[in-house]
Amino acid sequence: MEEPREDLHWPAAMEHQVDLYMQYLAVEKRVSDHTLDHYFSDIEQFVNFMLREELREFERVSYLDVRTFMGRLSRTHEKKSIARKLSALRSLYEFLRREGWVEKNPAKEVRSPKLEKKLPTFLYQDAVDRLLNTPDTSTPLGLRDRALLEVLYASGVRVSELVALDIPDLDLSQGMALVFGKGAKERLVLLGSQALKALQNYLAHGRPSLWQVAGGVAGHALFLNKNGTRLSDRSVRRILDKYVLLCADMQHISPHTLRHTFATHLLDNGADLRAIQELLGHSSLSSTQIYTHTAREHLERVYTQAHPRA
Repeated sequence: MEEPREDLHWPAAMEHQVDLYMQYLAVEKRVSDHTLDHYFSDIEQFVNFMLREELREFERVSYLDVRTFMGRLSRTHEKKSIARKLSALRSLYEFLRREGWVEKNPAKEVRSPKLEKKLPTFLYQDAVDRLLNTPDTSTPLGLRDRALLEVLYASGVRVSELVALDIPDLDLSQGMALVFGKGAKERLVLLGSQALKALQNYLAHGRPSLWQVAGGVAGHALFLNKNGTRLSDRSVRRILDKYVLLCADMQHISPHTLRHTFATHLLDNGADLRAIQELLGHSSLSSTQIYTHTAREHLERVYTQAHPRA
């Protein structure tokens, strides 16, 4: 992680506090590297703002200072980006407050910009089948790619949960895997017959070749890169991009699209919303209910196209 702090000379105390906070996110909250980079970038931007305003301690920041920072961002940033930065500041200040470095959280008093709710995008079944059948399974990397795509769709796991999987987390006889979600919460996910078959092929004929490249330094990591070490979440995104390009009519597909597709297909086929909530690892049902809107929109589109008097 790059830390370009030289220009504005961060005070040693602030630098130490931010470093401890980043360690807390990585170790205790088990935040992915991708998310850590975003959090650090957002906090770094705010600290540089503080220094330009001659605020050299987190304790000296008021909610008006945070509002001023947000106001300046509104000239150049989208609402979603601003909301994320405010969330990062709230989280940082909660950590500082718990550690006794500040008395209150000034970011908590600032209202987050109102965001338009976007319905999650998902793939239709034929598109999923084409995507999952694209990897060349005659090679170790192709076997890996087929297995990870199958697991993403079969289980609905987040990409950070996928890359954190170790072989002992799998129970292939029961068709399950133990994943560690947000807030280090454990949950069991189901894999399904096709994902199990792809995993077994990868473990038998793909992973051993990759594991030997680095002499086994990856230990029990399930998904390995070409260098024989644990695959990163960014690498999974690049892998998916590669296969999306090979499926000519697909675009704007992310690993999270497969998570949305997993939930939407379950709902379309009669699954209970609370069961989907548990499988996704959502802490509240409200997060899962967005898929009912997706399903309704799909039904309306089918009705409009198919009914003579629509």
